[in-house]
Amino acid sequence: MAKNTAEPINVQGEISIHSENIMPIIKKWLYSEKEIFVRELVSNAFDAISKLNKIATIEGLTDIPKPLINIIIDKKAKTVTIRDTGLGMTAEEIQKYINQIAFSGAEEFAKKYAEKDSQNAVIGHFGLGFYSAFMVSKKVEIATLSYQPGSTAIRWACDGSTSFSIVEDSKADIGSDIILYIDDENKEFLDDARMTDLVKRYANFLPVEIQVNGVAVNNQNPLWQKNPNEVTDAEYQAFFQAMFPMSAPPLFWIHLNVDYPFNLQGILYFPTLSHELEAKNGDVKLFCQQVFVTDDAKSILPEFLTLLKGAIDCPDIPLNVSRSYLQNDPYVQKISKHIVKKIADKLKEIQKKDQAQYETYWADIHPFIKYGMMTNTDFYDKVKDQVIFKSSTDSWTRISDYLERNKEKLDKTVLYCADPNTQSAYVELCRQNGLEVIYLNGLIDTHFISFLESKETDVKYQSVNADITHHLVDASGETEAVDPADNKTKTQKLETLYQDMLKKDKLTIKAQALKSSDLPGLLVESEMSRRMAQMSVFMKADPKLFEEFSLIVNTNHPLNDKLLSLAADASRQDELQSLCNEVYDLAYMAFRPLEGDRIQAFIKRTVDYLSK
Repeated sequence: MAKNTAEPINVQGEISIHSENIMPIIKKWLYSEKEIFVRELVSNAFDAISKLNKIATIEGLTDIPKPLINIIIDKKAKTVTIRDTGLGMTAEEIQKYINQIAFSGAEEFAKKYAEKDSQNAVIGHFGLGFYSAFMVSKKVEIATLSYQPGSTAIRWACDGSTSFSIVEDSKADIGSDIILYIDDENKEFLDDARMTDLVKRYANFLPVEIQVNGVAVNNQNPLWQKNPNEVTDAEYQAFFQAMFPMSAPPLFWIHLNVDYPFNLQGILYFPTLSHELEAKNGDVKLFCQQVFVTDDAKSILPEFLTLLKGAIDCPDIPLNVSRSYLQNDPYVQKISKHIVKKIADKLKEIQKKDQAQYETYWADIHPFIKYGMMTNTDFYDKVKDQVIFKSSTDSWTRISDYLERNKEKLDKTVLYCADPNTQSAYVELCRQNGLEVIYLNGLIDTHFISFLESKETDVKYQSVNADITHHLVDASGETEAVDPADNKTKTQKLETLYQDMLKKDKLTIKAQALKSSDLPGLLVESEMSRRMAQMSVFMKADPKLFEEFSLIVNTNHPLNDKLLSLAADASRQDELQSLCNEVYDLAYMAFRPLEGDRIQAFIKRTVDYLSK
């Protein structure tokens, strides 16, 4: 076999970019939505105005135009013009900032003037925003006049290819006109109402007047920029309604105003919910220096806060080139932790200030608090003492207070009821025996108590329809005389009787002296099998595979004494079996509804008894 004598491959060079291919890519893929061009061009216009104001302050300029952005729509000419009164550009600056894609003038400007004040910082960073104009235009022109003395107005034009032209222009006012010749596929942007909506969506809070065909359309004054101590409840409510029309009034809110160690402003509202599943319908808008970025602020807000509504403005947040998605950055994580802390502090403040008010909020806020505790360790540590449950004493309680009140009777055990309607017989039995029960009031609670057990391993949670009979047994009935005739106790006789009559192999029969004489029989399930049956729903398994029931036959109930006496009459065994099944079905109905053939059989049997 011949040896390979070729020289080892070792080639180095530079990747080449074909400029003629770059514009089609920019037009189609630069941003996910075409309407983004409004945000980008208005942001550029605001940057130009901000730069001129900054220069005027530093260099002492006095004769500068009033800050204004006017969007002019000419339906006949099919043009949209974004006109600003900013610093304008010279021919050399056009060559530098427009003809070189991704050369950001904002970045160079910030370095030159050592920009430190985030409130007055320019927005642009990547230098690509201007080219969003080509997503909706067949041709773009720039008519501009620089603020610099002796400057000549110029006009730049490009038809979407890599070719452009620069000529002198007659523009007399300082600033720039970006003129978009809208193509046939994007005529929607020639509508005044549509453009007004986009300005309100993306630039409503920019601190400069924005007009559409001469009519001012933006707000300019976001409430989050005010000092929280200066804002009234009515102003918070009005701002919420302005951002989220037709929404129910919020429960309460948190005003964020941080300038160290990061810059963060905003207002987060806790909405009123009609159902806990609405917790996923939150809407927190992210802004960068008052320019709207995205409705999806999940990278800043932990997932459990998806129910919140409001706005966050963070000028230093790292964004990707399209400003549409947040990067996974340690800086963002610090912001997230701060928001979690502020929310925890707010909950503590409300509960400490007005417990009754906090209890009224609980129906709306408990799902997100519990989910947050299950998914965020910091949040759990901060709010674990703010979790409350409604109790069978008709008051709200913390688990720690419940355990203290019931330590002698229950010893580190919490009895809970997941469904007061179907489990009312069990709750009543506990109440008769002086046992306090807490109510679970949401879909998340069955998972939440398992989570609490993992955190506090010495505390057990048991459902009222689980096998809690050791808390209900009448100690005086445990010692029973033995019948000399058959050497069996009453307990043994009843267990044998029900086993023979019911003939249910998977059903455990236990005869016990319950403190209550209201129930001849009580159906219970082990806490473990009950939870496994619940989990089976998520595992798409049959819950019946995990069911383990026990029938507690109450030796204190007179009906069971009659059944024992009836057992001695051989001619009445059919009647005896029917009565035992009636006791079992009644116990089952207290546990869950009868269904299908079983409810029909119960009805027929009961009617027969009434007829006799």
